[in-house]
Amino acid sequence: MSEAVLYETRGPAAWITLNRPEKLNALNGAVLEGLNAALDRAAADDEVKVVVLKGAGERAFSAGYDLSAEAAHADIPAHEWHGVLATDVDATMKLWALPKPTIAAVHGYCLAGGCELAMACTLRIASENARFGQPEVKLGIIPGYAGTQRLPRLVGKGRAHEMILSGEPIDAQEACRIGLANRVVPLKDLIAAAEALARKVMANGPLAVQFAMEAVNHGMEMSEAQGEFLEATLFGLCCTTADMREGTRAFLEKRPPKFVGK
Repeated sequence: MSEAVLYETRGPAAWITLNRPEKLNALNGAVLEGLNAALDRAAADDEVKVVVLKGAGERAFSAGYDLSAEAAHADIPAHEWHGVLATDVDATMKLWALPKPTIAAVHGYCLAGGCELAMACTLRIASENARFGQPEVKLGIIPGYAGTQRLPRLVGKGRAHEMILSGEPIDAQEACRIGLANRVVPLKDLIAAAEALARKVMANGPLAVQFAMEAVNHGMEMSEAQGEFLEATLFGLCCTTADMREGTRAFLEKRPPKFVGK
């Protein structure tokens, strides 16, 4: 795995760190390659129940795509850009589609591609100094890692248009108010807050968590009736599992459940 991305496990939680603090954890080929590898590793490890994504250093989660790397593609014809982006977008798509909850622990700058990575996560905890933004229009481009699609789904079309068309960042409190961040904590408490949230998620039935994520993510792309059918189908699958029987027994016996993911 690239040194630009660090991977470690803490019990059943995998921690992935974007590791270019001297460049504000700007994204480049090495970072995206390393992130892809880290996500594959987390997906393949049955012991991993939750993934936490964070940025190294004191200044940024990620300030976006490395503009020096972008300049290298300046002469590529427009019709070839889809192929160029495909490899980069693969990391954000893999993050979004991971069948395990992901938590972005966001501090400092969370801009452009960095913001899009955070939006690809299931949940986002922000420190008080976090700043979220999609400033691509200031460079004459638009978001390229699904920002135009995920942002309106999180905050609504009007606020998404405002952020994308103005290119201006918002602070953590505003991000929380509009639904881009789930909560805001002091910077010194960010990692502890991410760990606490991870523990809460990991205490629940892993199949139920996976199915709930699938119902929400895919249900948003369907009509309400189709989403309700998907939910009912996944609910039925949950009811056939050993975890469902264990959860029910534990509730009746007034004890913590011991889920096994089956």
